[in-house]
Amino acid sequence: MIISRYLENTLLKTKKSFLLLGPRQTGKSTLIKNLKPDLTINLADEQTYLDFVRNPRELSQRLTVSKYKTVFIDEVQRLPSLLNTLQTILDEQRSPQFYLTGSSARKLKRGHANLLPGRLHTYSLGTLCASELEYKIHTSRALELGTLPAIYTEESSEEAIKTLRSYSLSYLKEEVQAEALTRNLEGFSRFLFVAASFSGQFLDFTKLSREAQIPRQSAMRYFEILEDTLIVHRCEAFAKSDHKRFIQHPKFYFFDTGVLNALLGNFKASDDRKGLLFEHLFFNQLLSSSYSRDQDIRISTYRTEHGAEVDFIVQLDGQTWALELKASNRVGKEDLRGIKNFSEFYKKKHTPLLVYFGDIEKNIDGVAALPWQEALKRMASL
Repeated sequence: MIISRYLENTLLKTKKSFLLLGPRQTGKSTLIKNLKPDLTINLADEQTYLDFVRNPRELSQRLTVSKYKTVFIDEVQRLPSLLNTLQTILDEQRSPQFYLTGSSARKLKRGHANLLPGRLHTYSLGTLCASELEYKIHTSRALELGTLPAIYTEESSEEAIKTLRSYSLSYLKEEVQAEALTRNLEGFSRFLFVAASFSGQFLDFTKLSREAQIPRQSAMRYFEILEDTLIVHRCEAFAKSDHKRFIQHPKFYFFDTGVLNALLGNFKASDDRKGLLFEHLFFNQLLSSSYSRDQDIRISTYRTEHGAEVDFIVQLDGQTWALELKASNRVGKEDLRGIKNFSEFYKKKHTPLLVYFGDIEKNIDGVAALPWQEALKRMASL
């Protein structure tokens, strides 16, 4: 099953060199190969990596062999200093167009790498989004196995689960240990599984450190690693004014429900888990959809000290959406409390939506209730 990635059209049109960031297994390499680069350099290959480490002029020497128009460098975060060489090459006339990919922004951000402002555009790639699947995602499968391309297209659920279970081990070995992001791999491993168990909740480093049996400072540092390696994303608290006190802790979400379930050792979207898994799925669909269209998006969560909540406040293309999610085939007026509270507080133009599992569009007390993929479709089309 071949699935076209929406971002491919954007990358085909750009004349600039670019860096494509995304978690492992989101299909970055496959997408770039579809662009048919003239030369491919894979830094994930150990021999290739060593060749470049030993010889600072390796890239320049390879480029002199032929007049390459496009050059693909995979896993560039393994050698951030290579970006300095790229700057010199890009400053020359008639330099190749470079396609760079990476699954970790940490070394690029913190290793004093030259991110080539003005010379290099940055894009992101997430898991498969609903538009790429013609808004026909199988809900229960997405809740249980996620939407990583290789997992979603795998016919055997058993094989998909086996692959997902190996993901956390591969992440620890290839992303964390190989990149020397932390020396305490045992402590980080405990933290990773604890973070998975608290995913979708408000971020509390004291609680995370206590459960993982590590110092609070270590918990903060390990969480930064999860963010910089694109495994988790924050959902900040919505704030408009100081006149009303909010709980300011952000929530956080793992980037894929299948990976989250693998870490938790539970692939069942049981009734007691559906709500949380639906939040993860929809949050990541919002991100992946905005990535695919190269749009800026801000997703926050609304919660007052009196307990009024709205799952997501989405600000996209100059519009604001208040989204209340219900992992149910039925919705009613009682589900509008948070949305109504937000409207009274915000007092600006916005679109409130109830998003649910049903397949019928409804109007409940002036608020549209939409099937979840229809909601995504409508937001993407405006």
